[in-house]
Amino acid sequence: MLVLGGGGYVALMVGREGIQVAHWLTGLGFHAFVLLHRFPNAAHGVAAPLDDAMEAMRLIRASGLAPDGFGVVGLSSGGHLAACLFAAYPEEWPQPSPPTRPDLAIIGYAPISTNARGRTIIPNKPPLPPIEKQAFYDRLQPDAQLLPSPPPAFIVYSDSDPVVPIDNAFRLRAAWQAAGGSTELHIFTDAPHGFALDTKNQPVSLWPVLCEAWLRQVGFLGA
Repeated sequence: MLVLGGGGYVALMVGREGIQVAHWLTGLGFHAFVLLHRFPNAAHGVAAPLDDAMEAMRLIRASGLAPDGFGVVGLSSGGHLAACLFAAYPEEWPQPSPPTRPDLAIIGYAPISTNARGRTIIPNKPPLPPIEKQAFYDRLQPDAQLLPSPPPAFIVYSDSDPVVPIDNAFRLRAAWQAAGGSTELHIFTDAPHGFALDTKNQPVSLWPVLCEAWLRQVGFLGA
């Protein structure tokens, strides 16, 4: 499993959305890798986070540690980045090595396309700085650019998220199913943005248990 934490493409939540997630996955028997990727900015360019994620996939597959399947887990902006791994790579960008996509996706509270120009939910939402970050969201809208026959996806969101509108969950599910893929969607009525794995004493804390059951159901985790 490749783990992609959030941070809005200007920081990385390495602990709560990276290392803690990796510990959960290794507890289930997976090899887990937390990606520290570059940000879309003037120094690294628009495509930097996606190119880093794709290179990480190639390295992990080449390691021989994923003979039975390779999954990606992305939360918040990391969920957007995870979904981008299943979308068409922009033709006008310098092309990386031949891409490979994961065999399974777990995506949580990700801004799939509501940060993109013309697709926002908040009226007159200003562009997100830096300009390369906004350009990344504008150019890569996974629900609009999803490639055919995506693998199974587990999607988890909060209906009360003040940062990422729930519309993203519905957009992603609709696109995934239209492309021929299956989805398991869970929406929790009241949970904060960034609930990750450590939001205790709330129903949303059960999502890892639900996800584990789903992993077994789709055959990605042994009985």
